[in-house]
Amino acid sequence: MRTGKNDISGWLVRPASGHLWAVLVTVLAVTVAHAARVTSDGGMDNAIVVRAARTWLAGGSPYDDPHFLYFPSAVLAAAPQALLPPDVLRVLAPCAVTVLLALAWAGALRLHRVPLRSRLAVLGLTGLATGFAPFGHLVRLGNWTVTAAAALPLALLLAGRGRWTAAGAVIGAAVALKPLLAPVCLLLLFAGRWRALAAAVAVPALACGAAALLMPDPAGFLTRTLPFLLHGDDGFVRLYEASPAAVLPRLGVPGGIAQGAAVVAAGAGVLCAYVRWRRADPGPLRLAETAAGLMLSAFLVSRPSYDHYLLVVLPLLLAGLPYAGAVARGPWFWIALVPQVPGLTWPWLESGRRRAFKDAFTLCVLAVAVARRAGAGTVGDDDHVGAGRAPEPARAPAAPF
Repeated sequence: MRTGKNDISGWLVRPASGHLWAVLVTVLAVTVAHAARVTSDGGMDNAIVVRAARTWLAGGSPYDDPHFLYFPSAVLAAAPQALLPPDVLRVLAPCAVTVLLALAWAGALRLHRVPLRSRLAVLGLTGLATGFAPFGHLVRLGNWTVTAAAALPLALLLAGRGRWTAAGAVIGAAVALKPLLAPVCLLLLFAGRWRALAAAVAVPALACGAAALLMPDPAGFLTRTLPFLLHGDDGFVRLYEASPAAVLPRLGVPGGIAQGAAVVAAGAGVLCAYVRWRRADPGPLRLAETAAGLMLSAFLVSRPSYDHYLLVVLPLLLAGLPYAGAVARGPWFWIALVPQVPGLTWPWLESGRRRAFKDAFTLCVLAVAVARRAGAGTVGDDDHVGAGRAPEPARAPAAPF
């Protein structure tokens, strides 16, 4: 990583001024306040989980609601929310989502050894909150995707420090809340970390098994939710899916061909992620880009696949900006984000139900940008990457966190 004055990295890793911090705090506070005003039960998606918990507390089955797509362990995790007054929940939930997104960004920065008091730390989170529409969507929806967004950088940070089993446990805990990070288990497989892989599988298995014993319908996830995910047809939800398998049929492509194309693209993405891992250059980019490649590959083929899923990988990629050769240094990374700029109205895509086309563009272009890194050569020796030693941590005159 370059930290000299002749490179943008040197400017980015220096301490941010108080004015920039004030702007960030204001932006986040406004985002939370707006979400609290326009939502109830902490957001539409959070409300689904809370209703499921209330149903369970009342003696019913949470899987009576076909839109409850979580493991039984999530019901227990949501139970405390079900006991809160609605006026408290509508404020607390967006606050919690925003804090977790900030922690996700902080974890990504620490993975890349960027000081938390740096300009990149402040400007990056401000940019995500103001310039990336899914950030606001996630806060307003209260979707539990935020748990995966916060857990992935932490898991990679632990893995980067050699604590692979702990990393597997973090991934497993996130999967127990929402199975979004399951594709990252392939990273543990690539690395040959069998104990970590066992932890990633055992933690949600034990949590779900224990929670299922407390449910009136212990097999509800298998008998109701899983068939809905595989074969269900919710016309309203489908309008917001960003996967090519969901978007291409809306353009007239036969469903079988669209699904096949998505599977091929996802398979190619996994292969590129494996190649990226095998190109074992030192430094945090290897972990971040391999994990991002696996997650984006899953998003290409998974049903459902929504715009806010991108917040699981975007902080990891953006935090690598100080490193030459990082995905965020390439033009396609930024081109992919253009459709997500809030307030930018695209002809024929004004309707909220057509935003899936913009989301699909972002997903596909971002996946290609990450996949291209699999075959890229190592960067120059002056960046301390690919030179046989780990990159030096970014340093600034102030404390590093």
